[in-house]
This record gives sequence, structure tokens and C-alpha cells, in this order.
Amino acid sequence: MTDNSLFARLVAAIGAVAVAIRHSGDGPRQPAFGTAPAIPEAKAQGTIPTLKMPTAKGWEGNHMPTAAAGYRVNAFARGLVHPRNIAVLPNGDVLIAESMGEDGTPKTLFDHAMSATMKRARARGVSANRVTLLRDANGDGVAEERHALIENIRQPYGMVLIGDTLYVGASDAVYAYPYETGTTRITAPGRKLMDLKPGGHWTRNLIASKDGTKLYVAVGSLSNIGDAGLAVEEDRACIHELDLATGTHRIFAGGLRNPVGMAWEPTTDTLFTVVNERDGLGDETPPDYLTSVRDGGFYGWPFCYWGQTVDDRVPQDQAKVASALRPDFALGGHTASLGLAWLPEGTLPGLPAGMAIGQHGSWNRSKLSGYKLTFVGFENGKPTGLPRDILTGFLSEDEKYSYGRPVGVALASDGAVLMADDVGDVIWRVTAA
Repeated sequence: MTDNSLFARLVAAIGAVAVAIRHSGDGPRQPAFGTAPAIPEAKAQGTIPTLKMPTAKGWEGNHMPTAAAGYRVNAFARGLVHPRNIAVLPNGDVLIAESMGEDGTPKTLFDHAMSATMKRARARGVSANRVTLLRDANGDGVAEERHALIENIRQPYGMVLIGDTLYVGASDAVYAYPYETGTTRITAPGRKLMDLKPGGHWTRNLIASKDGTKLYVAVGSLSNIGDAGLAVEEDRACIHELDLATGTHRIFAGGLRNPVGMAWEPTTDTLFTVVNERDGLGDETPPDYLTSVRDGGFYGWPFCYWGQTVDDRVPQDQAKVASALRPDFALGGHTASLGLAWLPEGTLPGLPAGMAIGQHGSWNRSKLSGYKLTFVGFENGKPTGLPRDILTGFLSEDEKYSYGRPVGVALASDGAVLMADDVGDVIWRVTAA
């Protein structure tokens, strides 16, 4: 046996041992959902946390996700390269950010195991670094045109059009590009508006203020719980507000470990985001969440979670803990909720107004969670009730394989719900049956 094959087997064994330890130590848990979730007491996993992730398989033949009763799903576009996020332009064109996590240099044996696991799941590799434009000119629900709109941009994710300027959030900066309605190619270099720190949680989502004068920029943490110190986390784990007239920016809200999807609740004009919480405390502890974002608000990371629940693995700041805001709605532990889009009432039959959420799915709990397009209804400007599934079937029954993984969500110009699937390399389209 070669040294390389022995090492590979050792790396694989680490993942298996981690799962075995986690199974014996925690056991099955009810998902922590809603406005008043039952969050289990933290149970630190130690130096070898759970590492469990299905192998990426993709969709074969006519296999596709399962739509909830009353809905229909079809492929709007196939054959993309790790599509992550979606933006719909006023003329109906659909922009897709094709990007992937970069594989850094592993330093420990667990880093090697993590890297091997993520590559097997198609979560890391060579990023396409492209914004692609899709066009359904004949309105049949399938894009027949595909164009490389912008290329060679480092890990694009957020995309916002304001007037004749297209803003793109790359992992290392926010850029502005000139845009003309109907164009299929932008060759002008992007104008840098704001430097960002790449690495760690790399998605940089964007959303515009209602008056179009500001951008909100979501930036995740470098680490799980400030493992390399808080100095390297400066300007991270937060949402920035970027003033487009002056070029100045400030932290709008902090203590958000990995905020990704953002959307406006229209009746109150309140910004909402979905946040991926910390690892290593249990299957359901703490839950990922959907929350309104208060100007100047602090949401706990890394000192505490779900309000003032202290994470005793972290050196504490009592003033920060005392100021921590409790999120609005729990989405279950480690669901990796990434996509967020507001759906007006009646967008899909039987659904009130609320938020559609793309749950990318867990890699770090004994029983997998997420891996679905779900929905949370709103009343009086706040989330309520329990999540309702829109699309499921992204996992094999034995949890060994993933056919797809949901990410970004958007409302198409014809009222359909679009969802990016970065393992299936598909944009799915959901309508009434």
C-alpha cells in the first residue's frame, strides 16, 4: 500500500469516527423551528466534530426534485457550473452567479478530512468565477439563451441592478459594471467600490435600499467561533451599509456568524437575513435562523447565541452578551439556509406572503438536515407558524448521495419561483401545478 493511499484511508476514517462519536453522544433530536424553539443544551463535540456529508451525484435522466402538492417543478436551465445565486433583471433576464469555495492549504489531519469531504460533495474546487445571463425569450419556462455576461471575477455571489449599473459582490470586493438593457456581454472592467476580505465564509450577497442609494453587503466570519482571534474577524460576521454617493461604508449590524440571503419585508420595509450559526455544540444547537436586521444591532456571535445563551468555548465580553438581540425565527440546526426571497401572497397556491428559503444542507450533524426549498409565512411583518416545504427529494433515502443542493432563490418576472442547485448544476422553476 502506498503512503498516499494509506493517508487517504486515514482521512476517510476521521470522518467516520467523528460521526460515530456524535451518534453515541447525542442521539436523534426534534428540529428546532419557529419563534420559540426548544434548543437542546449545548454538548461540545471536542476536537473532532461531526463530519458527515453525502457524495454529490447529480440528477440522472428524468429524475428531479419532488414538488409539494399543488406545485410543479421544471428545469429552467441545466448544465451550469456550480450555480449559487440568482438575480432577475427588469426585462426578465436571469443572472446566475457561478462560483465555488476555493480549496486552501490544509494544515491539520482534520483539515485534510474536511477538504476531502467537501470535494466529494462538490462544495470546493475550481470556481467558474462567472456571471451568466439566461433568457427565456419565448416565455415557455425554459431558458433557450445563455451568455457569459461577466467573467474572471473572484467568486461572485451578490448581484444588484440599480439604473444602468450592475453591482456584483465578489469574495474580495464589491464592483460596479456599466449595464444596458438587453446586453448579453459586459467587457468593461469593474469599478471597485469596497474592499472585502476573502476566505472563510466567502459568499458576499448584496441587496439595495428601497431608494437605491445604498447597498447592504453580507460578509460571513473567517472561522467558527473566532478561533484565530477576533482581530482577523474585524469587518466580518456582519452586514455593511455602503453609501453609493460617497463610497463610505459602515457596519449596519454585527454578531451575525454567516449572513447570506437578504430580502425586504415590504409592509414594514424591514431588512431580513438568514444566518448560519456555529458548529460543534450538537445537532440542533444552536439553530440557523431567519431574522429582521436592526440598524446597530448585535446578534451574539461569537460570544453567545439565540439571545444571551453563552458559548463557554469563547472568551466572554459581558457587555456584548447583554446587548445581544434574539433572532426572530429558528430554521433548524445546521440547515445551511442560504437563499432568501420574499414571495407575495398567492405566488404559489395555498401560501400566504412570506419568505422562500434555500437550505443548502448540513455537513456536521449525525442526521442530515436542510436539503430543501422551504417557506416561512409572515403576519404583521413577522415570521410565524412552522416552515412548509416547497421542494424536497434532494437526498437519497440512505443519506449517502445528494442529487442536488438548494442555494439562491428569486422570484421570476412571470411569477415563478427560481432556485439555484449547485450540485445538480440546475436552475429549478416552481409554479402552480
